[in-house]
Amino acid sequence: MAAVKAVVVVASNRAADGVYEDTSGPILVEGLAAHGFTVTGPVVVHDGEEVAAALRDAVESGADLVVTSGGTGLTSKDLTPEMTSGVVDYEVPGIAEAIRAAGLAKTPHAALSRGIAGVAGRTLIVNLAGSRGAAKDGLAVLTAALIEHAVAQLHDGDHERDDTGGGNP
Repeated sequence: MAAVKAVVVVASNRAADGVYEDTSGPILVEGLAAHGFTVTGPVVVHDGEEVAAALRDAVESGADLVVTSGGTGLTSKDLTPEMTSGVVDYEVPGIAEAIRAAGLAKTPHAALSRGIAGVAGRTLIVNLAGSRGAAKDGLAVLTAALIEHAVAQLHDGDHERDDTGGGNP
């Protein structure tokens, strides 16, 4: 399989305005590159329509995976899940559930993330909360094996049968 092409998008109004430097994006870029993926970013944008535009750009550029950081909370400015919903064709709820579960093992605040995961065309898009911890928790779930399997399925590749009784699709 060719190297997975990944894009990291950071939704942070303050980082986009230069108030402070984003710290979650570099963790994601480094972690995805360590999986052997070809990574672009982090692309730092304002939350809202700029997120949707960055997602559409990544899909149009042929990205296999887009991981967003930030904009998943409860404030009126946290719009990343809504922007993502407008771009994806369908959701993959198990990924978002697994990411929240990984975070909940460390902090009850992980339950407040409204992040979703879904597919736009042949691109998997995954929202993470905008902290260093959330980036690390997300990477723990988004393993090379999981992403490569998802990308193979998105390209209509077959998958190995699991005859051990597991629930793998």
